[in-house]
Amino acid sequence: MTKPIFPAVTPPTVLRRPWSDTRHGITREDDLAWLRADNWQDVFRDPTLLDPAIRTHLEAETAYQTAMMAETAALREALFKEMRGRIKEDDQSVPMKDGPFAYGSSYVLGGEQPRYFRTPREGGEQVILLDGDKEAADRAYFHLGGVDHSPDHNSLLWGYDDKGSEFYALRVRNLDDGQDLDELVPDTGGEGVWTAGSDGFFYTRLDANHRPSRVFHHAIGTSAETDRMIFEEEDPGFFVGVGGTRDNKWIMISIHDHETSEYRIFPADDASAEPKLVAARETGMQYDLEEGGDVFFILTNADGAKDFKIMEAPVENPIRENWRELVPHEPGRLILSVESFRDFLVWLERKDGLPRIVVRERSTGEEHRIAFDEEAYSLGLGGSLEYDTDTIRFSYSSMTTPSQLFDYNMRTRERTLLKTQEVPSGHNPDDYVTRRLMAPAPDGELVPVSLLYHRDTKLDGSAPCLLYGYGSYGITIPASFNTNCLSLVDRGFVYAIAHIRGGKDKGYAWYENGKRAAKQNTFTDFIAAAKHLVAEGYTSHDRIVAQGGSAGGMLMGAVANLAPDAFGGIIAEVPFVDVLSTMLDDTLPLTPPEWPEWGNPITSEADYKAIAAYSPYDNVGAHPYPPILAVAGLTDPRVTYWEPAKWVARLREHSTSDNPVLFRINMDAGHAGASGRFSRLEEIAYSYAFALKVTGKDATSG
Repeated sequence: MTKPIFPAVTPPTVLRRPWSDTRHGITREDDLAWLRADNWQDVFRDPTLLDPAIRTHLEAETAYQTAMMAETAALREALFKEMRGRIKEDDQSVPMKDGPFAYGSSYVLGGEQPRYFRTPREGGEQVILLDGDKEAADRAYFHLGGVDHSPDHNSLLWGYDDKGSEFYALRVRNLDDGQDLDELVPDTGGEGVWTAGSDGFFYTRLDANHRPSRVFHHAIGTSAETDRMIFEEEDPGFFVGVGGTRDNKWIMISIHDHETSEYRIFPADDASAEPKLVAARETGMQYDLEEGGDVFFILTNADGAKDFKIMEAPVENPIRENWRELVPHEPGRLILSVESFRDFLVWLERKDGLPRIVVRERSTGEEHRIAFDEEAYSLGLGGSLEYDTDTIRFSYSSMTTPSQLFDYNMRTRERTLLKTQEVPSGHNPDDYVTRRLMAPAPDGELVPVSLLYHRDTKLDGSAPCLLYGYGSYGITIPASFNTNCLSLVDRGFVYAIAHIRGGKDKGYAWYENGKRAAKQNTFTDFIAAAKHLVAEGYTSHDRIVAQGGSAGGMLMGAVANLAPDAFGGIIAEVPFVDVLSTMLDDTLPLTPPEWPEWGNPITSEADYKAIAAYSPYDNVGAHPYPPILAVAGLTDPRVTYWEPAKWVARLREHSTSDNPVLFRINMDAGHAGASGRFSRLEEIAYSYAFALKVTGKDATSG
């Protein structure tokens, strides 16, 4: 492969200030620690408050990456137009019925933000309830939170964030005249749940450290300053959420970290009721509630049910002692979610790495499954807004098959295709091949790898490859249809997803064997996937571009240290790379709730040493790093901007290669990047242009 040619531009220099920290008798020095703004809480609310010295450095990084990628401007524009051409710009959802209306969302030609509408139940004229483009006008950043109509269908509760910091404001709109009420509720988690009487709502409020720790009740027509606190969680290691049930009978407060959960419930028609504890938290025990008329259904891993089971309990007293097993635990079959209806219980499960939907008739216990035959595919359970129904909604796609939306009659077992994703610029599934490989890991485990490539691509080792991975929090990356990656595949790329440990792709044990002391498995699995793709002739190491974001960005940093020669380039988006420093900083929003995932290095020397052994920033060394692109957002509360800023500077200092390390920071966005659907495509086009450049494909169109 011809080595990519980048302009001869000198990267920014960065100030260095002495700083050290001693824990468990171990001293770390970090002369880049000053890039962490002491007033980060204020900066999230108002980015103009950023320390001028820090801003100057970030602007220098922006100038550098702009110059280094200047020659890809035409390519980025071409990629953007291609990806935009695959989007039906005036697309709309299939409305979902609820009472006298059906609710849905849509986009207009050229629109960045969604609109929310409703029609009469059986169809008719659309009424626009909320126009996202109108609300976003004249804002550098705008992201809609939850949008929810009231049980009486007269009001709309909606949230928005206009900084990227995920401090959402909530507003109530009168649907008779389309006007928002004067009251505004600030600093929320972005959504709320209505009272049964539609006269108020419950929501979570974020504290000074950006944690949802309290639940409040807001009565319509009053000031947010007078809102009554319903519940407060005093342990900073737990996050709080609030939700309702499909029949509007119960309000449920969930308290959870990554391995333990607890619920408190109270009637949705009594805002003054004291929340009632269902089952007290037990470290490692998780459970979710689903209301089912006279019972609650409980999805739980209690009693050693590692891949979860379903239990039920009487609604009047659903304490742990009254739980009764309904669907037993089956090792290797991971139950992901449960939904209940008057006559049916439905759950989404994964077995042998593939999802399926199971429908159980409540009166008889008879079960049947909805499954598909492709090697790799994705299923989504959409459920219903109504409790008394025989019809549910689900989506299906594969890496070659555009998304299809079905209504499914649970009684007659009839599927009705409602919608197939349109690709306006054209898409022929027969032009593409999807495969599922099993890559042998160093310890003998087999790592699933989903592939997509053009039928005409030569599989002789010459094809470039984008290898994507995540591998944390039990999150599974589905093998679903992605129109964006076709811009690479049509240029001869193999697009691959490594289903590595740390996710739940092969069950809950797959997650457990990729966290805390076993975290190294996540990284070695990904490297094993890269090696297997080379061994099978799909690509070669200098043509593999690795990509991951957030915790997947940490993966990118780790594999760069462990196997820099295994990759021809690395794209790390909002990368969680300064793991040890962040886990030692208990003022940051996510740190205490993250300790079950990563370990607590403040109290545990063993956890400190385990994290220090892989934390990408702490393990940067004299290695021949490939070209690296890091992407971040200034107001990101999840992965703070200073992590990639420090990492990039340290990589440049220690790398033994002359490959560039670029840092692209969005000064007007947070963790999710740009907020509009087309603005987001511009960011994807930038990353893809980098991948094409480092593999020598930037001058080609197919």
